[in-house]
Amino acid sequence: MVDFEVVPLPEADHPEVGDTAPDFTRPLVGEEYWEDASLSDLTDEGPVLLVFYPMDGAFPATYVWNEIRDRGWGTEARTDGGETDADAANASEGGLAVVGCSISTPYEHETFLAEREMSYRLFSDPANGVAREYGIEHDLDGMAGISEPRPAVFLLDEDRTVQYAWVADEWPDFPDYDAVADAVADGH
Repeated sequence: MVDFEVVPLPEADHPEVGDTAPDFTRPLVGEEYWEDASLSDLTDEGPVLLVFYPMDGAFPATYVWNEIRDRGWGTEARTDGGETDADAANASEGGLAVVGCSISTPYEHETFLAEREMSYRLFSDPANGVAREYGIEHDLDGMAGISEPRPAVFLLDEDRTVQYAWVADEWPDFPDYDAVADAVADGH
């Protein structure tokens, strides 16, 4: 059993439903390669579920991404009844793109994607600037100058307007996946 203390987090000044999410450009890592991409590049193609999570390898990251993968978010049903992989669904016009953002490097993201057998794409933000811009920066206890994003989920439409927002208010904390699924179904 993992032994940890639940810690309340201070209030976060994050984008709320109806706000325009800040745009950013960072390396976007997929299964085979990475390249700089902007959030607006993704939202131009359709809705985006932007998932902030702690560094790769931390138990919350594994838990969150296993749940997303197992629920099949970011995949689309094919006419033969099978499912396309997430990268193909993400690239299709109007399909929901599910992307993550953490402080992990592109190399760590590649390993994480392979170990989890996931076809999602992950933004690499080692300096945690995106989380800072979103108001969800979390300083790590006992590590001067080290921060990571607190867990958060934002559903964005094609104009980067926030359709759903959830941000952790304690550590550790996890989204209500059924509420996220409902928001995706309503907004997608």
